[in-house]
Amino acid sequence: MYPLLDTINAPSKLRKLERKTLPQLADELRQFLVESVAKTGGHLSSNLGTIELTIALHYVFDTPHDRLVWDVGHQTYAHKILTGRREGMSKLRMQGGVAGFPRRDESEYDAFGTAHSSTSISAALGMAVAAQREGKERRVVAVIGDGAMSAGMAFEALNNAGAMNTDLLVILNDNDMSISRPVGALNNYLARLMSGQFYATARRAGEKMLGVVPPMLELAKRAEEHVKGMVTPSTLFEEFGFNYIGPIDGHDLDILITTLNNIKHLDGPQFLHIVTRKGAGYKAAEDDPILYHGVSKFNPDAGFAPKAASKPNYNQIFGDWLCDMAALDPRLIGITPAMREGSGLVRFSEEYPDRYFDVGIAEQHAVTFAAGLACDGMKPVVAIYSTFLQRAYDQLIHDVAIQNLPVVFAIDRAGLVGADGPTHAGSFDLTYLRCIPNITVMTPSDENECRQMLYTAFQMNTPAAVRYPRGAGTGVVPQKQMEVIPVGRGEIRRSGEKIALLAFGSMLKPCLEAAEELNATVVNMRFVKPLDNDLILSLASSYELLVTVEENTVMGGAGSAVVELLESRGIVVSVLQLGLPDIFIDQGDPSQMLADCGLDKAGIIRSVRARHSG
Repeated sequence: MYPLLDTINAPSKLRKLERKTLPQLADELRQFLVESVAKTGGHLSSNLGTIELTIALHYVFDTPHDRLVWDVGHQTYAHKILTGRREGMSKLRMQGGVAGFPRRDESEYDAFGTAHSSTSISAALGMAVAAQREGKERRVVAVIGDGAMSAGMAFEALNNAGAMNTDLLVILNDNDMSISRPVGALNNYLARLMSGQFYATARRAGEKMLGVVPPMLELAKRAEEHVKGMVTPSTLFEEFGFNYIGPIDGHDLDILITTLNNIKHLDGPQFLHIVTRKGAGYKAAEDDPILYHGVSKFNPDAGFAPKAASKPNYNQIFGDWLCDMAALDPRLIGITPAMREGSGLVRFSEEYPDRYFDVGIAEQHAVTFAAGLACDGMKPVVAIYSTFLQRAYDQLIHDVAIQNLPVVFAIDRAGLVGADGPTHAGSFDLTYLRCIPNITVMTPSDENECRQMLYTAFQMNTPAAVRYPRGAGTGVVPQKQMEVIPVGRGEIRRSGEKIALLAFGSMLKPCLEAAEELNATVVNMRFVKPLDNDLILSLASSYELLVTVEENTVMGGAGSAVVELLESRGIVVSVLQLGLPDIFIDQGDPSQMLADCGLDKAGIIRSVRARHSG
C-alpha cells in the first residue's frame, strides 16, 4: 500500500533512498498520517505541516547521533513514524501506546521530552555545549513554531546562544501564513547562497581583512544587515548573534535538503526560517487548521465534525459566565495565554473584543499583566490550564499574592486529562496553590457550583482560584441567577454512620455513589483554602474514620490540609487520604485512569473497607 514508507523502519533506511523519490515518500507519509489519526484521534493539522521538514531533517542529519529537539511536540507524528513507531501509531495516545509528544523513554530518536512550549532552544543549546565539551562531532537542531517563539524563554535562550558561538541550528517553523510571493524562487536562491560555503568563506575573509580597520568592519556588517533586511523579513535574529537564513518554502524538499546540507557545514549559531501550511496536503485541514488541530476519530473522506456534547463542558460553563459577568461589570478583562478555544473564550472574544487579550504562549506575562490591570481598578480573569499555570508560579506569588490583588484564576484541566498524559495533567494545583498566603481556592463539584464559584471569586477583593476538570460535568444545569457562596463553608450532602467522606470538587459524585454501600456521610467541601474548620472538627468528634478524596496529588493536597488542621488542634482521629499517587500517571482513558488510582466508586469502597472493618 505504501511502497516506500513500508520499507522505512529507521532514518538510516530513509537516507539510502534516492533524493528524487522523497516527494513520493512525503505523499505516502501524508496519506498514512491522515488515515492513522482518523482512527485514533490526535493532532492533525500541525503534523501535516511538518512532513517535508521531518523527511529533510532525517535525510540530512545523522540521527539519533545528531540531536533533533522538537518544540511543544504535537508536530512529531511523522518523526515517530519514520523512527520505527509506525505500527505503534494504532494505539496513539492510548494506555500503553505511543505518546502524542516526544518522550525520551519511548525512543532514542526523541532527544528531549516536551509537551509545553518554548523549551527547545534552551535544551538544544545544552546539548550543543555538552557535545562541545566532550569533543563530539554532533549537530544539534531545535525546531520551534512561530507560536512558541512568542514566549520569553525562547528569547532568553536565543540571547544566550548567540553570545556563546556554539554550533546550533534553530529552525523557525512559521505556519501562521500561506506561502506568499516573497517566499519564492528569489528567496530560495538567496537562502542557498547565504547558507553556502562560498558565502561563509567570503564573509570570514572579509571580516579578517577589515578587522584591522574597525570602523570599516562595522560599516561592512551594517551594510550586510541592511542588504539582508531588504530581502528577508527581519534582522532581529542577526542581532541575537545568529546567521539568519530564509524564509524558504518548508514544503519544497529540494530547497530544504540543499539548505540543510549547506548549514550542516557552517560553524556557530544558525537560524533557518521556513514557512509551512498547517494541514498541508489535506484540504479540509488546510481550510480550517484550528478545527483539525486536535481531532477525535473521523472519516477522512467525509471530514471531521465534532460531536455535539450531550451536556455542556466546564469550559463552556466558564465562557458563558464570563460573558454574563462582562455584561454586568465593565471592569472585567479576560486574559488567555493562547488558549482561546481550549478555555472556552471564543464567544467572549467576539462579543467583547476590546476586553479580550490573548497574550500568546506567555503564561508569566499573562499573570503579571493581570496584576497590573488589577492595580489600576480592573477585574482581570485569567483563563489558564492547571499545567500551564505551573509556568507562572513565581508571578502568581510575587506579583499577585504578595500584593493581594483581585485576580481571578479560572483553572481548567484540573486533575487527569486522558490522552495528553502527564505533561498536561493538572495533578498539582491544589498543592501548589494552598501554600500561598492571601489566595482562596475553590473546587466546584458540578456545573452550577462552578458558575457560582466563579461569581464568588469575582466579588472578592483578593486573589481567588476556581479549579475544574476537563470535559463535561455531572449534567447539572447552571442557574442563570448568580449568588455568592459563603467562603470557606462546606455542606453535608448525605448523612451516614461511622465514616465521613470529605469530597473535593469532581470527587463528590463517586463519593456519593460509594457512600450508598458504605452507609457513610458525604461532605462537599467546596473550599480547599480556607477550609471549613468548624465542620471538620465537628466531623472528627462524631466519626471513626475521615476519608479525604481529591483529584490531586495526595502529597500536600487538600487531605494534607485536613490532617494539618487536626494535628494543630491536637485531635487524634483516623484519617484516610485518597488522591493521585506520587507518580506521573501515563496517558489513557480518563475514567480508567481514575479507576486505576482508586478514585472511582469501587476504588473508594475498597480503600475504606481495607482501613475500616466496622
